[in-house]
Amino acid sequence: MTNTPKTVVTRYVEAVAAGDLPAIRASFAPDVEWTYPGDLPLSGTWRGRDTVVDDFLGAAAGKLFDTTQPVVIKLTNILADGDQVFAEWTAQATAKSGVAYDNRCGGVFTVRDGVIVAVREYLDTDHARQVLFPG
Repeated sequence: MTNTPKTVVTRYVEAVAAGDLPAIRASFAPDVEWTYPGDLPLSGTWRGRDTVVDDFLGAAAGKLFDTTQPVVIKLTNILADGDQVFAEWTAQATAKSGVAYDNRCGGVFTVRDGVIVAVREYLDTDHARQVLFPG
């Protein structure tokens, strides 16, 4: 199995889709930075593997989505050039409020030495605000 940047990001998205926490954690460098757009409570730059996995990704899933309903992540496109990978995916879930969340997301991933060192995510923040942060 190759460890190209494209493969690393593909495996990461597949791990998220499968809920494979050990594989998700192993996908990131200890000093990874994840930048989330907009002015939502999740917006900003999250630094460090534990912060990204536990406080950003984990807290978002546990606090914002109905954990009794499935979360469906589907990789729809992936392009790579050197250590930069652009991945596009859909995210479907049910918010804690019961409202359907259905967003198209993209991210520019930087991969070095077989791990993700940086992510700049892009998504419809207006949809996220309306569904995940009502009021």
